[in-house]
Amino acid sequence: MRYHLPLCQICHIGRHLAACGTVLFGGLLAVDAAPAGGATAEEAAEWISTALNSQTLGDKLENLGRLYKDADNPWVQEFWLLGRYHGHYHWSEGTAGEDADFETRRFRLGAQGKFFEKLTVHAQAVSGSDANPFYNGFTELWVQWAFAPEFALTVGQQKHRFTHDRNVSSRYINYLERAQTTNMFGLDYTPAVTAQGKVGPVNYYTGLFSNATGWDMGRAFMDLNSGWSYLAAAYVDLGKSLGTDSAHLHFSYLQSEANEPLTNLGRFRQGVSSAIILTQGSASLVTEAVAGLDSTQGDIVGLNVQPGFYLTNNLQAVMRYQIAAATQDTGLVPQKRYEQLAGLPEGKMYQAGYFGLNYYIAKHRLKLMAGVEYARMGGQEVWTASTMLRFFFGPHSGGAFPMNQSLPGYFSED
Repeated sequence: MRYHLPLCQICHIGRHLAACGTVLFGGLLAVDAAPAGGATAEEAAEWISTALNSQTLGDKLENLGRLYKDADNPWVQEFWLLGRYHGHYHWSEGTAGEDADFETRRFRLGAQGKFFEKLTVHAQAVSGSDANPFYNGFTELWVQWAFAPEFALTVGQQKHRFTHDRNVSSRYINYLERAQTTNMFGLDYTPAVTAQGKVGPVNYYTGLFSNATGWDMGRAFMDLNSGWSYLAAAYVDLGKSLGTDSAHLHFSYLQSEANEPLTNLGRFRQGVSSAIILTQGSASLVTEAVAGLDSTQGDIVGLNVQPGFYLTNNLQAVMRYQIAAATQDTGLVPQKRYEQLAGLPEGKMYQAGYFGLNYYIAKHRLKLMAGVEYARMGGQEVWTASTMLRFFFGPHSGGAFPMNQSLPGYFSED
């Protein structure tokens, strides 16, 4: 059930939250689950203040964005509005330059519906950096028919899921950006035909992708002259066989046949990755090795290690160590955001270390993040500090950690 406050009360609440730096998201929470019965502005403000400090707020907002659900309706079972906002400020300073700026990193709006018990329709428009342009095409525009748990077919603009690091949605990543080796592949959203399903302990995913897209969806779906890429990936659920609460192995393989005018996946003709994902109590460890092969600019191999620990149910400490090597002197490219802008050059060996704290106001739906990363390559170094706000509404995605999982905090009370 949804409740609405008079406009004057909402404005008063907005002023109260502005002092806390959470105007936009406090307003959304008030509309979603404010107290009933014509509450006064003071009562509503007190409710929001209590809710923001409640460890159960994430549970209260579990279905934020869902407008309709009726499993007994043979025509329409669910309908969601969806969107996300990611904004952050970064300071990068290196031996060859510096850069600092606020950026609206991601702003997306869309909808998803489930029909006839097997058909899912998903549309998600995206804005450019800093919402300029406001409409910059679609990240996702697809339909899926689930024939059975073992097989579902998806057709349309969708995410290329090479590597576990890339497969984890930006809604759930624990860092400012994905790993350097992941970003070197130029993975994005393109027209594709994919299949996925679960067979025993194995979740598989495979498909054929176009290597180009753009803001004009008609051209993206019709002008398929940019080459193609093939992807095969799988998660193997190992359960508790390694003595941990959960364990998953992930494998993926990429084959890319690129032509001009491509926009994605033009650097490596082949890629392979393998990851192990472990959780134990409040702790997690993700370790992934990635190789990019058969490139005119040299082959690369990289290792990405991500430990994390929940200090409470709301506060998580995360670290990441990256190391990568190339067969050519300029075979590695630094992160195009932050590191390149601060003068980090291309090189043959890359290392980076990150430490951050993530505060989950409403689990992954609303969180604050802060981190510091040190990167070194080609005899130069860059320090990057960042503060981030991430918010989304709409359906969750599932999978191995950290896909929509919050582990129990060791010091928190039940």
